Order: sequence, then structure tokens, then C-alpha cells
Amino acid sequence: MAKKQKFYVVWKGKRPGIYDNWEDCLAQIKGSKGAQYKAFSNFQEAKKAYNGNYQDYKGKKKGQEGLTPQERLKYGEPNYHSIAVDAASSGNPGVMEYQGVDTKTKKTLFKQGPFPEGTNNIGEFLAIVHGLAFLKQKKSDRIIYSDSRTAISWVRKEKCNTKLKKTAANQTLFALIERAELWLKKNSYRTPIVKWETKAWGEIPADFGRK
Repeated sequence: MAKKQKFYVVWKGKRPGIYDNWEDCLAQIKGSKGAQYKAFSNFQEAKKAYNGNYQDYKGKKKGQEGLTPQERLKYGEPNYHSIAVDAASSGNPGVMEYQGVDTKTKKTLFKQGPFPEGTNNIGEFLAIVHGLAFLKQKKSDRIIYSDSRTAISWVRKEKCNTKLKKTAANQTLFALIERAELWLKKNSYRTPIVKWETKAWGEIPADFGRK
């Protein structure tokens, strides 16, 4: 099945505008402090957003419309004494990056990439392990939110169970995977890793905005 095209709005970057692929968008925001951008499913939505205000789109939550008040009550509110992690990959494999943010303020706590040849699952796995090491170093009792059941499972098994083959292009990424797996085997931690409930709370705060 062909991948559905997305359109990327750059409100603030090297050259603001609407781009029809992630690589061109990335070129405008990479190295640009305070870049403002978001992905949209069609050109008309992107055009409307570009002519509007970034703040009106940056915090929009998806997936809540179909929930009843009772269902929302079931999930409650997120625990803001936490960090949220997420990854994004343009292609599978493709250019991948991951980050961890303060769940409440969305302040970036750590960020890695972009890596030229990775997958979203690898990024999600590395983001969680990075978060565990980050919180242990800080002696913090905060929890970690991830929206990836696959990555959470890999972390619990202490193994990045990717089918991606090691190549010259991704050897740096595989070195990070090995380092993460070794950290999990050598370190104990009490940090709860909790599934972010997207349909109740919207996109995870660490989301890169490419959906």
C-alpha cells in the first residue's frame, strides 16, 4: 500500500512555507532554534494552517472526539510528574530522531539524531532507555510515558528486537542500540514506564508533529 502523502508547514525556520516531503521540511528546521512546524494530511489543511497561527495548531489533540465523558473519566489525567519520549522516522527505514520532554511544559530534556537510516521502533526504544538513564542520573522519581507498546516490550526484555540490518550507513545507530542494551543489563531502575493513552489525552507531548 502506498504511503499517504503529507504536507509539512514551517511557520518558523530557514525558509517558512509548505513542503510536500519531510526531507525538505527538515532542511528548513534543522539547526534553526525555536523552529515551528507540523504535518498535515492534505494541502488545504496545510494552507489554512500556514495562513493561521502556529499556537492554534501546536497543541491540538487528536483522537478525543470519539470518547464519551465516561471513557475519558476512565483514563483520568496524565501524571505530569513525568517525562514523555517519542521518535519519528521518515520512511522505514528512513531519517530518524528521538527526544524526551517535560510532559507538562514540553521543554526538551534530550534529543538525538537525525540518523540517516533508522526505524520508528528503534527510536522509541532508544528514547525510553535514554529516559531511564537520564532520570537515574538525576535521581528523579518521575515516570516515563511512551506511546509505543512495542518499544516498552523491548525495554522490558532488554533487547531491541529490530529486523533492520546493520549497514555502513547505520553503524552509529547500531552502536547506540548495543550501548542501550548493555545499560539495561547492567543497571537496575525503579522508574515506571507507562503507556501514553493517545485516544484520551491526544498526541504525546514529545511528538514531532509529523502524523
